[in-house]
Amino acid sequence: MGLLTFLSGCAGGPKVNDYQATQPPLDLRSYFTGPIKAWGLVQDYTGKVTRRFDVEMIGTWKGDTGTLKEKFVYYDGETQERTWTIKQIAASQYEGSAGDIIGTATGHTAGNAMRWAYAMDLDVGEKTYRITFDDWMFLMNDGVLINRSYLKKFGLTVGELTLFMQKQDDNE
Repeated sequence: MGLLTFLSGCAGGPKVNDYQATQPPLDLRSYFTGPIKAWGLVQDYTGKVTRRFDVEMIGTWKGDTGTLKEKFVYYDGETQERTWTIKQIAASQYEGSAGDIIGTATGHTAGNAMRWAYAMDLDVGEKTYRITFDDWMFLMNDGVLINRSYLKKFGLTVGELTLFMQKQDDNE
């Protein structure tokens, strides 16, 4: 019973609306239009860096629906591609899907922040684990977007992903 009480107490935490008054405002459609470069790393539950990677992205929008193409190059030589389809369903709410995402991703923006949540199956060695991602994105100055992802299994954080994104000129 004590563990259950402790875990339910941890469910609080920040809400995306806590950032409503923060600047610069994150306009998801504007940010994810055109080319973006990103650099990231994955840490296990102890904080040890287990992977590093670079990402090239290109985003386009038609009406309320956007497409974000991502190409990952891991430092160990592995490559991966993902194409997100993102739909704006209300003024600050979004839904998304991609080939390796389980079900529908959900997102909400406020001020300079976005919270994006989804699940996917991750291969780790010979095993596959269903992991939920709790992404927090914060727009900084100069077109930099910082993404902190908390990877969870059974509600417990088993890893973290940090990604720094920067918009690029269309001519690059």
